[in-house]
Order: sequence, then C-alpha cells, then structure tokens
Amino acid sequence: MASVVVGRNSRLIETLFREHSSWLGSWLARQPWTVHAPEDIVSDVFVSLLTLPHVESVREPRAMMTTIAKRIIFEARRRKKLQNAYEDALLAVPEALDVSPEERLIIIQALQMIDAVLAKLSPRARTAFLMSQIDGRSNKDIAQELNVSLSAVSKYMTQGFAAVYLTRLES
Repeated sequence: MASVVVGRNSRLIETLFREHSSWLGSWLARQPWTVHAPEDIVSDVFVSLLTLPHVESVREPRAMMTTIAKRIIFEARRRKKLQNAYEDALLAVPEALDVSPEERLIIIQALQMIDAVLAKLSPRARTAFLMSQIDGRSNKDIAQELNVSLSAVSKYMTQGFAAVYLTRLES
C-alpha cells in the first residue's frame, strides 16, 4: 500500500522538497529544541510525506512540514529520555549484576519498542497502563487519579495489553 502512495506522490514530494527544504532546514536550525542536525530532520520529514496517502490535498505544506518535524523531534527526545533513564538505572545496579554492552543494547531496543507501542495509545490509556504496570496501582486508584470510571480504566488496560500483545506477535 505504501509503495502505491509513494509512486503517486513522488513528483509532488520532489516539488515540495525543491520549494521548501531550505526553508524547513533554516526554520529547524533556529529552533532551540532541535536535538538533531536539521538536515536529518528535513530528510525524515520528506520520508514521512512520501507515505502520506493524501498529501496532494494539503493546503499549507509548510504547516504540515513543521508539524511533522515537531513530532519527529518529540519522538527523538522521548526515546533519548527513556534511554537516559535506563542508563541511570544501570548505574545504580551493583557491579555483580551488570549487563554486557550487547545485553544493554537489546534492553534499550526492547524499551524503545515498548515506548513506541505505548505512544500509539491515547494519553489517558497510556497513563493508565503505565500506572498499573509500572506503579502497581489498582484500577480503582487509577480511576480516581484520572477522574474516569472503572470501566474506562478497564478499557484503557485492554488497549494497552492488546497493543503490547500484538507487537509481540508481529516480532
């Protein structure tokens, strides 16, 4: 499916690239929150545009590109934050329990995969799932904290488990 979209949109994307890539790179370079080289983000933005099904209907390409760029930066920062938290936790582990660099990479990749899966959930579903699985909170506590019903928490938990389970089946 994506290859059909890419073929149909490639000329349009080429035109958008010629007309807007320099502007987007300059815009990114001026942003204080840009964490990677602007050229890398520009490339990622246009790769994302290639897979959009209805890019020809976009009326404001610059607005679309800045939105995509912000999402890419947000995801990169979130992944880096997750990796830093894991590395900080490793520093607290006694040397006898230390893991090899290969094991560390496997764990980081697994955490990034879980993070990506949970990022697809709604913010409330993600929060409820993490409160349950990481903090060990009961559904009743979660419902009170999020100001939702118990059935909503059950729905959020089902969504979280389904997302993780489906990812395990795919890998």
